[in-house]
Amino acid sequence: MRARLFTLLIGVGDSVVFGALMLTLRSHVSATTVALVFVIPVVAGVVFGGLFTGFVSTLTSALVFDFWFLRPYYTLSISTTQNWAALLVYVVVVLLVARVVSDLKLARLEASRGSEAMRRVFELSELLVQDQSVEDLLQTIVQAVQTVFNIPGVSLLVLADQRLKIAASVGEPLSEEELRQFDPQSGIPMSIRPSLGSSSGLRTVALSASSRPVGILVLRDVPMSVTDQAILVTFANDAALALERTQLREQALRSHFLEEVDRLRQALMGAVSHDLRTPLATIKVASSTLSSRANVLSTADAHELHELIEIEADRLTRLVTNLLDMTRIEAGVLEIHQVPTSLNEMVKEAINVMSSSLKDRQLRLEVSDSLPQANIDRLLVIQVLVNLLDNALRHSPAQGVITVSAEQRGSSLVLSVADQGAGVAAEDREAIFNRFEQFNTGGRAGLGLTIAKTFVEAHGERIWYEDATGGGARFSFSLPAVDAAPGLG
Repeated sequence: MRARLFTLLIGVGDSVVFGALMLTLRSHVSATTVALVFVIPVVAGVVFGGLFTGFVSTLTSALVFDFWFLRPYYTLSISTTQNWAALLVYVVVVLLVARVVSDLKLARLEASRGSEAMRRVFELSELLVQDQSVEDLLQTIVQAVQTVFNIPGVSLLVLADQRLKIAASVGEPLSEEELRQFDPQSGIPMSIRPSLGSSSGLRTVALSASSRPVGILVLRDVPMSVTDQAILVTFANDAALALERTQLREQALRSHFLEEVDRLRQALMGAVSHDLRTPLATIKVASSTLSSRANVLSTADAHELHELIEIEADRLTRLVTNLLDMTRIEAGVLEIHQVPTSLNEMVKEAINVMSSSLKDRQLRLEVSDSLPQANIDRLLVIQVLVNLLDNALRHSPAQGVITVSAEQRGSSLVLSVADQGAGVAAEDREAIFNRFEQFNTGGRAGLGLTIAKTFVEAHGERIWYEDATGGGARFSFSLPAVDAAPGLG
């Protein structure tokens, strides 16, 4: 009511003000000029108050024009046909101008609304293309709707266990009674089409993709315009597609994860069975021989069989240790405790662990006592050396020499284990550190090198392969020296 009254005041006031201004010039200008000037308040009325104000301005300006500027002055009577014609033409022209100006104003307003609608749709859609989890996307949807449309409360319901449950909510939450209205058992029909519906004062818009219901947006207190409703429905379509895409992506990731777990399980079984087969078979043959032929075996033969059982048992122990280390790595509970450690003593300790297996092998040590101490986790690095020695032992010929060397390179210490075996093909040199990598030759990287790589990298260092001088393989790894920055680069 107040707005309409204000509009009337504008329509009347601007015409009277213009008439009063022109009254001082009445003796100097013609009636035609005055009529042209009176177009101004009409246009102003349409611009600021709309078409209704324009009509009021037209009527008021016609009366002012007649009262002050058509003879006889200060009366509403018109003395000549010419004046009647002038007034009639004025009214018709001004009404046409008012209508044209009003249409232009409405067109500009609609264009502005359309531009604003497109901006809002773009902003809403932009939020949906981000890489998010399902939970984050649901929260993004309700927050975007509340922010863009200024809604007191927005909830997103999804179907779970044959019940609609709140998956995300912002603002004023739904009460238990309101939530029961959306229970499939309530008997209240609910469309899955993405159009606005009403349920006891709450507005709902369904989210569906591929004719499959995805969820329902429940909006509180939403006196929306037709444009807002169209934007919301468009956003609901986009949100449903985004939600379906995110769900499908997570399902694909889960499937990929399960496939990877299955692949690793099969590879682990293959690696373990491969590594177990030889020592178990050797132990079985040796123990059976000792059991069935104990009376005919010489002391030397029996001692050799006992040593063989001990060596293979140690190999099994190392395999179990590797499996336990891999379990720690996979569980993410690997921790390192660095302390200053002598390289010479550490190498000797690793060789002592392998003593039964290395008994008949030629071993060369090139580790100087003058080297600085390494800042390392002693147990982890000993395990690295044990794994590299075991790898060299398995791939070195019976009369081959295994060399353990150490040197200082800049701020790092480098340990190397070299054998005189066949080496590693150029195309396999990166893959040998991968878990259970299968090579064309039928060999397998196994667990030892993978665990060695993990333990070295836990110190911020690296491990690599290179050809040994005179043939064979050399595995080298860097360690941080005491009071030196880690990393060989």
